[in-house]
Amino acid sequence: MGLCHGKPIETSQSEGGHRGQKEVLPVAASPNTATKGSKFPFYSPSPLPSLFKNSPANSSVSSTPLRIFKRPFPPPSPAKHIRALLARRHGSVKPNEASIPEGSECEIGLDKSFGFSKHFHSHYELGNEVGRGHFGYTCSAKGKKGTFKGHDVAVKVIPKSKMTTAIAIEDVRREVKILRALTGHKNLVQFYEAYEDEDNVYIVMELCKGGELLDKILSRGGKYSEEDARVVMIQILSVVAYCHLQGVVHRDLKPENFLYVSNDENSALKVIDFGLSDYVKPDERLNDIVGSAYYVAPEVLHRSYGTEADMWSIGVIAYILLCGSRPFWARTESGIFRAVLKADPSFDEAPWPSLSSDAIDFVKRLLNKDYRKRLTAAQALSHPWLANHCDDIKIPFDMIIHKLVKAYICSSSLRKSALGALAKTLTLVQLAYLREQFNTLGPNKSGLISMQNFKTAVLRSATDASKDSRVLDYVNMVSSIQYRKLDFEEFCAAAISVHQLEGMETWEQHARRAYELFEKDGNRPIMIEELASELGLSPSVPIHVVLQDWIRHSDGKLSFLGFVRLLHGVSSRTFQKA
Repeated sequence: MGLCHGKPIETSQSEGGHRGQKEVLPVAASPNTATKGSKFPFYSPSPLPSLFKNSPANSSVSSTPLRIFKRPFPPPSPAKHIRALLARRHGSVKPNEASIPEGSECEIGLDKSFGFSKHFHSHYELGNEVGRGHFGYTCSAKGKKGTFKGHDVAVKVIPKSKMTTAIAIEDVRREVKILRALTGHKNLVQFYEAYEDEDNVYIVMELCKGGELLDKILSRGGKYSEEDARVVMIQILSVVAYCHLQGVVHRDLKPENFLYVSNDENSALKVIDFGLSDYVKPDERLNDIVGSAYYVAPEVLHRSYGTEADMWSIGVIAYILLCGSRPFWARTESGIFRAVLKADPSFDEAPWPSLSSDAIDFVKRLLNKDYRKRLTAAQALSHPWLANHCDDIKIPFDMIIHKLVKAYICSSSLRKSALGALAKTLTLVQLAYLREQFNTLGPNKSGLISMQNFKTAVLRSATDASKDSRVLDYVNMVSSIQYRKLDFEEFCAAAISVHQLEGMETWEQHARRAYELFEKDGNRPIMIEELASELGLSPSVPIHVVLQDWIRHSDGKLSFLGFVRLLHGVSSRTFQKA
């Protein structure tokens, strides 16, 4: 997998980089890894020049803009624990050693056969190298025969000599599998075919000639108007929502990995480079640290994350588009990671005070350090900053709805009543997203949906990736739950995210108003034993002590504190941790 790392500036020894495959990678010492006819030396898959003998210290490509775009700075050095993680993953270190060996002792016994076609060179003629990625390089190519005869394509070449562990081999296999499965979205680079020979794997894809989003940002001096930024964000969110619905998390979203198809003013933007992508079910968490330092989410550094990590990266991109600087910046990787974990992005300096409140709210809700409070891709597309200015946004079904409805159905009647009261406090803007999701589920003539509707909504846009990620297994499990049909009012109670609502500035008003409604309609005297039973807790003494805070001593009804805790849901595990 990839290493979290920041990027230095361009130097005289490196000329540009390919659209989307630009990475800061040191020159390898071995002379036999150079590519014939290329302007570039072959780079190793590690951004650690100091660990390689005879490695030019200043050989790099241009990449992500600095906080102040015109001020260069030396390459940041990676954090030690991240470096060690990458080295272990790719077998780049000997046991108990910190340096990366030049030999291939890790390759013994590895099967590097992928089952791909062996006839790449008879079908394509490789052209110039156009860029470097985490584990390979990209060239332009022209078809010699077959479907793509005479057509220009892009070919990602991944040397097998760099696949020094079984995990590295599996990463390549998964990249091809994901690209093959996801092809079809207009903002996703089109995959054509995969080949291999004794030396390399070749991934043949659509050639995007319009340049990187990063190049456009730099050409504008780093700042987009709100209107232009909206156009970019809608395309990014659309394809990411599509990937997330299939159970695929990209894990390396950054301006370098979005390409324009052509140089036309209205050219489509496409996401590329799924080399770090992985599958994840709605109820699962990943733990390997991958990505690029400036865009990595806090929970990735904590080694427990899901699709929400991509949304953080999109928030960083949105911040850069709107103000021309990074939200988190330092001269070392350790400093960047500390900023991501501890610092808050600034919205006080220009141009933020002159931007719309919706734009600021949009970025803040993506850069929330608590992943549970972060917007999903579908929710971001429904945000007023986008929805109020674009009429043709297509909002897909949101997988978070499955999780929330499942939790609602499994909740006590008391919690359902509390969530119902909270749902009644939602604004028209908040209800618009839920109405969109409800309509996507296809209610019947009576305005009701069954659990089967949830499965149908996912199957409507399912790909092979949905099977590989086991998202369909999760959907089948949820849809098999026996429960009554839901009208829109109960759907809102079931699909509301308390954590996301808690992340808004208006949370206190929502909670207080909901409690007032609950007092009128659902609150009643309740015994601790009954509350413990409602929550599915055993009537042990410690639980009784905790639950005493939930009930008012004056009348035995649920207190405001108990109401808020109930909204979040309670399990025996919660009390075991307390």
